[in-house]
Amino acid sequence: MSFDVVHDAEEPLGFLISTGPYKILFLTDLSYCRYKFKGVTHLMVEANFCERILAENIRSGLVDPARRKRLVDSHMSIQRVIDLLHKMDGSSLQEIHLIHLSEQNSDEEWFKRFVARYTGKPVYICQA
Repeated sequence: MSFDVVHDAEEPLGFLISTGPYKILFLTDLSYCRYKFKGVTHLMVEANFCERILAENIRSGLVDPARRKRLVDSHMSIQRVIDLLHKMDGSSLQEIHLIHLSEQNSDEEWFKRFVARYTGKPVYICQA
């Protein structure tokens, strides 16, 4: 099942895939998702940036300040991932895969520990 998500591209979609005992929620290229989900066993979710890291990179000149608005309006932060997890019924959740991380504005190991500590679930980082 596809559903709309918030992004600055045309017709961005998220997907809820059910197969046998598994229910996979796939969310990438979005800034946030307005829906709540139950029974999800596997979550694949964009965790593109951390607001603190982005602010530090702007201050240090590593990231052009003009890029901030588009980044925040079109990509999901690690903070929004936690918000999504807070709204979800996580009782069926077995594992989480963090995808579409920014090379400059994320921290793979910190993101992994942060989400694992919050959920108590195995967390994996998927890089293309």
